[in-house]
Amino acid sequence: MLDLKFVRENPEIVKQNIKNKFQDSKLVLVDEVIELDEQNRAAKQEGDALRAERNKLSKQIGALMGQGKKEEAEELKRQVTDASDHLAELEQKESELDEKIKKIMMTIPNIIDPSVPIGKDDSENVEVQRYGEPVVPEFDIPYHAEIMESFDGIDLDSARKVAGNGFYYLMGDIARLHSSVISYARDFMIDRGFTYCIPPFMIRSEVVTGVMSFAEMDAMMYKIEGEDLYLIGTSEHSMIGKFIDTILPESKLPQTLTSYSPCFRKEKGAHGLEERGVYRIHQFEKQEMIVVCKPEESMDWYEKLWQNTVDLFRTLDIPVRTLECCSGDLADLKVKSVDVEAWSPRQKKYFEVGSCSNLGDAQARRLKIRVSGEDGQKYFAHTLNNTVVAPPRMLIAFLENNLQADGTVKIPDALQPYMGGMKALVPKK
Repeated sequence: MLDLKFVRENPEIVKQNIKNKFQDSKLVLVDEVIELDEQNRAAKQEGDALRAERNKLSKQIGALMGQGKKEEAEELKRQVTDASDHLAELEQKESELDEKIKKIMMTIPNIIDPSVPIGKDDSENVEVQRYGEPVVPEFDIPYHAEIMESFDGIDLDSARKVAGNGFYYLMGDIARLHSSVISYARDFMIDRGFTYCIPPFMIRSEVVTGVMSFAEMDAMMYKIEGEDLYLIGTSEHSMIGKFIDTILPESKLPQTLTSYSPCFRKEKGAHGLEERGVYRIHQFEKQEMIVVCKPEESMDWYEKLWQNTVDLFRTLDIPVRTLECCSGDLADLKVKSVDVEAWSPRQKKYFEVGSCSNLGDAQARRLKIRVSGEDGQKYFAHTLNNTVVAPPRMLIAFLENNLQADGTVKIPDALQPYMGGMKALVPKK
């Protein structure tokens, strides 16, 4: 969420940013919120004047009563009553205007970084760099669900009976591989100086609206009926929410946390052949990383965060690339974002396995996450998040890139301690 003062003083910058994000329908909101703000400030000014006048009259009433001037005191009482009635109307008007302004400000997108490429949607995202050599083996790579089935490692039919489409049972070596990847990712991030955390898996609505846009909220979040609670779509939500309404000493920054959680997402709509199996599902588990830092350090942390994911995937012999998200593909709160995509030998293309985002002070402004500087001045922190790994989608990349011609799956050296020393998975059938 932008600073209202910034919008008031820089309407053309805000409008151009909206155009750059191809959201022209929101252009009218800029002038509308400026007009509402003007009305609100006028109402507050009038209210302050009325309060001052009422206080002045109240003091005069006491003096007149002490002098026995009852009629004059009664007249002033009527004026005080009239002022109080009008003040109540003004306060109601202020409250309504505050709510309208907040709703619009929550809709106007954040100012994107100048380095972000301009484009309408994800088809115009820009490849930045590749890491590792993408290989297409001479043998055919089966669909990922078929690879898992060869190890008796997945049961989609039973899951469909129990919970419906978009759920799964992972079994045996595949389930163990899933947990091993999560554990390895946890330790990988701890070794890089991050503090491990297991957060709440449900959050209140004020946290939801603090960390994401209304559109994202509607598309992703499951609400608990009858309670002000939502199942998290990613642990970033509750991890950033941990700092809601706090003032952090500057000396305590940066806050660098890595978290494990299950994640729950609606995933509305039909997604096609390549997104069956366990590619796009309602429930999965993820290792995440978040940073809360000083504004001047956020871009440095942005570069460090996505590099962590690249480094982890390379230790597991998975080629990856980074893809800069264009303006039209950025969620409204994001300043800059890069996707990490893994190579799929079967599809002969890359697919998304993680996303790193710098949100500037947007989340901090909504959640009131402030920093107390050494000079005593307070300012909003910057927040960032990035996926470490998100199996079972990450397992697709792992299985395809480590599959051998005989149907076994090689276990890279880094993961072997988490798999009880196993060097390869051997198919059951």
